[in-house]
Amino acid sequence: MRRFLQTYKQVFLYAASLVALLILLQVLQYKFVLLSHSYEIYIFCIAIIFTGLGIWLALKLVKPKKEIETIVVEKNVYVTTPTEEDLQQMEVQRQKLGLSSRETEVLQLMAEGLSNQEIADRLFLSLATVKTHSSNLFLKLDVKRRTQAVEKARQLGLIV
Repeated sequence: MRRFLQTYKQVFLYAASLVALLILLQVLQYKFVLLSHSYEIYIFCIAIIFTGLGIWLALKLVKPKKEIETIVVEKNVYVTTPTEEDLQQMEVQRQKLGLSSRETEVLQLMAEGLSNQEIADRLFLSLATVKTHSSNLFLKLDVKRRTQAVEKARQLGLIV
């Protein structure tokens, strides 16, 4: 190996000097680029810094929300059918208020949460007829809204 190095010592020195010269030229060219385009390079560096800062700040401020845990609660619902006595009391209350059987049907469907159009479709009536029955119910029950009518009917025992 020593012999190889001694034989080609001049070649290695020549190659090393060429590499040093190339490095020197690259440094000079780099300095020339820096001097001639310094304004653009500074703007580019500032843009990179602020872009990185913006991304970092956005990640810090807008952290993903923790996952919301959904809890499902199951309850037993017992539905009772009205007895004969309950039906008789409902009929007595209906007659006291002067409600027709059709108005009682409309009231029951209101309690189920149906809209006027759905009630009309279910009872094969026109929408105007359902609205008339609704307004008559409001007058007879002395209420202003559907929810009030349903609540008062439940209190009076008109619906189940």
